[in-house]
Amino acid sequence: MVLRFAILTVLLATALPATADDRVPPVTDPVVLKECGVCHMPFQPAFLPARSWSALLQGLGDHFGEDASLPSDAVETIRAYMTGNAGDVVSRGAARKFMRWVAPDGTPQRITENPAFARKHNFPQSVWTDPKVVAKSNCLACHPRAADGHYE
Repeated sequence: MVLRFAILTVLLATALPATADDRVPPVTDPVVLKECGVCHMPFQPAFLPARSWSALLQGLGDHFGEDASLPSDAVETIRAYMTGNAGDVVSRGAARKFMRWVAPDGTPQRITENPAFARKHNFPQSVWTDPKVVAKSNCLACHPRAADGHYE
């Protein structure tokens, strides 16, 4: 009986982290969900370092060619959430794997420019221009559970 329990414990201990490693914590802040979700899926903060989220939020007047300006209180709420849950702060599971590819002093502005993303998404251009996909940033086109942090 003790041996069966020990074997079960070892199996669970080795199986569960693999599942957790494939997931990133979903966005739970209502302001982030509302304000960022107006135009796109609110990306999980674990995909960029805190310095990148700060830089992105400083430039909302020209957010990838769009004016995404917000009231300062909303920006500060979003900044606190995104930087507090950023990949270099969380540093576990999928975030740790993704952050390994970010230069120590790098401030990437796009998740899709991370070499980890490029490695896993090496598809012909026709995939990205497919009307169902449209852009590399449209995670939900291929990962229907992306908003919940599942990218399998």
